[in-house]
Amino acid sequence: MKTPFIRPRSTEDLRACIDALASVHRSDRYPVDWPADPGRWLTPSDLLQAWVAVEGSDVVGHVGLSQLDAATLEPSLATAIGTPVGRVGSITRLFVTPQGRGHGHATHLLDVVRKEAANLGVTLMLDVSDEGHAAIALYERVGWRRVASAHADWLNTAGKRALVHYYVSPDAVQEPTQSE
Repeated sequence: MKTPFIRPRSTEDLRACIDALASVHRSDRYPVDWPADPGRWLTPSDLLQAWVAVEGSDVVGHVGLSQLDAATLEPSLATAIGTPVGRVGSITRLFVTPQGRGHGHATHLLDVVRKEAANLGVTLMLDVSDEGHAAIALYERVGWRRVASAHADWLNTAGKRALVHYYVSPDAVQEPTQSE
């Protein structure tokens, strides 16, 4: 497994990120619906930071860290994270191009965000559609823990309300008490 070069995303990277996202959309239908403005989709208003994985001059992966409003979390997710909820960050816009897969880029991108969240004192979570089998397998393999599921207000590839699973970072996982 070769280690990717991961660096903060710059404004100059946005075109390459859109091209990479387009290749992911063609192969995996992520995102399910192509955004009208993919640059804006990659740069949501709550984005704190984004990073890219680069091979040579090609952007082969992307991830963002967003800050969530803890008051808007699903109740079961807030409970799983722990109350009262402090600052909550979310993995967002994580993808690796088909040609960049199999080299550990997604794992390395997740690690970068986990370190940044720890530096910021942010509890880290993510959500994933139940259609994202490869993503779910990755998250669970590297220690993320599913804590809640809920139906989203958007449609999956079958045209039904998507079922979304919520995960907390391995850093947020609390050990069960001995009394259980």
